[in-house]
Amino acid sequence: MSTKFRGTGVAMITPFHKQGTIDFTALERLIEHLITGGVNYLVVQGTTAETATLTREEKNALAGFVVEINNKRVPLIIGIGGNNTQEVINTIRSNNLDGYDAILSVTPYYNKPQQRGLYLHFKNVATVSPLPIILYNVPSRTSVNMKPEITLQLAAEFDNIIGVKEASGNMEQIMDIIRNKPKDFLVISGDDLLTLPLLGMGADGVISVVANAYPRQFSDMVSLGIKGDMRKAREIHYKLTDFTKSVFADGNPSGIKAALEILEIISNNIRLPLVKIEKSHYNQLAALMAEFQPVKQY
Repeated sequence: MSTKFRGTGVAMITPFHKQGTIDFTALERLIEHLITGGVNYLVVQGTTAETATLTREEKNALAGFVVEINNKRVPLIIGIGGNNTQEVINTIRSNNLDGYDAILSVTPYYNKPQQRGLYLHFKNVATVSPLPIILYNVPSRTSVNMKPEITLQLAAEFDNIIGVKEASGNMEQIMDIIRNKPKDFLVISGDDLLTLPLLGMGADGVISVVANAYPRQFSDMVSLGIKGDMRKAREIHYKLTDFTKSVFADGNPSGIKAALEILEIISNNIRLPLVKIEKSHYNQLAALMAEFQPVKQY
């Protein structure tokens, strides 16, 4: 199972019409763009998807649509997490998960649980989940950092907890997990700019935001990094660096949605409380993308 999620996964955005409804036509275009671009798997209803603003009915419709359009071409991960442990369990039990290969589950936010609380939360979730679970540690959004010892304890005790998406930005912490993890436990980068350094330390890939726009280039970089060809991987990494910084400069997914509109894949519509990037930033991003030369395919 863990081999399905080595390489490049994409944290997909959710396209919206101007009036705020989901743009399924644009979503199909995005899915084709990503799959033909060579990504290894897709992640549905993560943070980048503005999932916090989706209704239950929209989530169900979105999840089913992605399964239909994907048509078993690449593995699928669905985000199911929250700060109410019982509600997460209820959602897993009640949702139709047919067509999905794993669950990405974020650490509880806002509550600021203790480390033992994080352990017990994921223990209870893992006990009921019919699908493998990838933990998601993103302290900048949740206000809590899951320490390496908790991640490693969960990895050792639960066979269906198969990996962690680490977006702590703490290289020492991530090294501790990589060094001490069970053999097949995945360590996945949650930071696009740190992906190549983490691959050099032994990480297994990335769940990327930038790859929404440039799936082929990012996938090539990750593939080369996993193979150990750091010279070629660095070439791509540095070609993408300025774009990556610009995409995140005014928040996510505001930046990547602007980039996808520039590429004529979606319309740049975002739900409150998020807003579009400033016009000056948009123009700067467009100019940067106009100068961007697609890197050689390896």
